Amino acid sequence: MSGHNKWSTIKRKKGANDARRGKIFTKIIKEILIAAKEGGGDPDTNSRLRLAIQNAKGANMPKDNIERAIKKAVGSEADTYVETSFEGYGPCGVAIFAECLTDNNNRTVASVRSAFNKHGGKLGTNGSLSSLFERKGKFTINKEGISLDDIELDLIDAGAQDFEIDDEILTITCAKEDFGSVHRKLNDLGIEPEEARLKRVPNNMKSLDIDSSRKVLRFIEALEDDDDIQNVYHNLEISDELADELG
Repeated sequence: MSGHNKWSTIKRKKGANDARRGKIFTKIIKEILIAAKEGGGDPDTNSRLRLAIQNAKGANMPKDNIERAIKKAVGSEADTYVETSFEGYGPCGVAIFAECLTDNNNRTVASVRSAFNKHGGKLGTNGSLSSLFERKGKFTINKEGISLDDIELDLIDAGAQDFEIDDEILTITCAKEDFGSVHRKLNDLGIEPEEARLKRVPNNMKSLDIDSSRKVLRFIEALEDDDDIQNVYHNLEISDELADELG
């Protein structure tokens, strides 16, 4: 399993505790809010909202929470969020890309800059890491009752590039351009992903010793704990030893 997917697996396991689940719900609700405000509250005609609802269900968010978020988004007192991102290097030269949804850009800039400074990182300019990350589609599926042999060829025809299995979780990767076609093929096959997103996948990984890796991960977790930050991507190689320690 790749270092990138090892980190995703570790985060998924950590997300099982109540405190972390609350953070996850907060971020998903923001996705629902901005999707519904921009494209309306009907998921049948709003593909971004439909995807956000699917991810909410995959995270076991209660139906009432989802409905309240949609209702709030289309109301007159809906919060206004702006999408922004930050690029730079964390401790030990690890590349960091943070995607944000914020209702106060000044607060977010100050918070992110403070985190970089505190942990020995350095913020860069927008686009400075464009060659280090590639946007790809990622689908996380509970493979219970699913035979990869039965669906692999259909998904490859739809654009799937890679399949990885960790315990009962199947992760499918595709090019950004094929995200829609792979998603539709999964629906045709009656498979509902726990998560379906466009993610930034590092082209090259950076290997560090255990102590340095811990230092980097403390910085990443500090960013992920910021409610304004939706996603944090990095190119730290998660060794088997580190994964065992964190898992």
